[in-house]
Amino acid sequence: MISRRSRWAILGMVASIAFALVGVRSLREPFLRAAGWALVASEPVAPADVIVLSLDSGGAGALEAADLVQSGISKRVAVFVDPPSLEDREFARRGLLYEDEGQIRQLRSLGVPDVARIPTIEGGSTEGEGQALPPWCDEHQLQSIVFVADKDHSRRVRRVLDRTMKGHSTRVMVQPAHYSNFDPDRWWETRRGVAAELVGLQKLLLDVALHPMSF
Repeated sequence: MISRRSRWAILGMVASIAFALVGVRSLREPFLRAAGWALVASEPVAPADVIVLSLDSGGAGALEAADLVQSGISKRVAVFVDPPSLEDREFARRGLLYEDEGQIRQLRSLGVPDVARIPTIEGGSTEGEGQALPPWCDEHQLQSIVFVADKDHSRRVRRVLDRTMKGHSTRVMVQPAHYSNFDPDRWWETRRGVAAELVGLQKLLLDVALHPMSF
């Protein structure tokens, strides 16, 4: 078990090396690109039982799923949803269907009618999605899924799912959303890109420090 002090020491050392390399002009751009692609999981995608969208993939995830459906990867899409809120329950009590899930509306507008819901913890995180996915896959006896995530989160998603799906028969393929705002080749040119890189790299390095043998 790595102590909290040791974890932050590792992160600090990596950050120091990164800043030193960025200071060398000839190494700057290749290093920045490598740092961007370090956040992105890129792997082949094959036909699957269902396409699952992460909460953070948003509209980019919906577009990616629609393209995957059109290309024949799967006919079914699933999204994570928070447990019913007081508002949801009141609509149900009155006999009304209340959908506040933006991805579901987007998917249907994109011609994807078959959308399943995966219950997750309120304010779901990547870890929460990772915990909710294995029992759902087991319940539906799924052989394979394509998991769509934001580009800058996809590498960490791959690590989390490798841990949580271990021992389960479902094969998981991680697909970064092509329409994600994050560009691993030019992220340093915008404030949004810099923020996404820094946050994504911090979370990824912390995951590596906490789970060095994750596979």
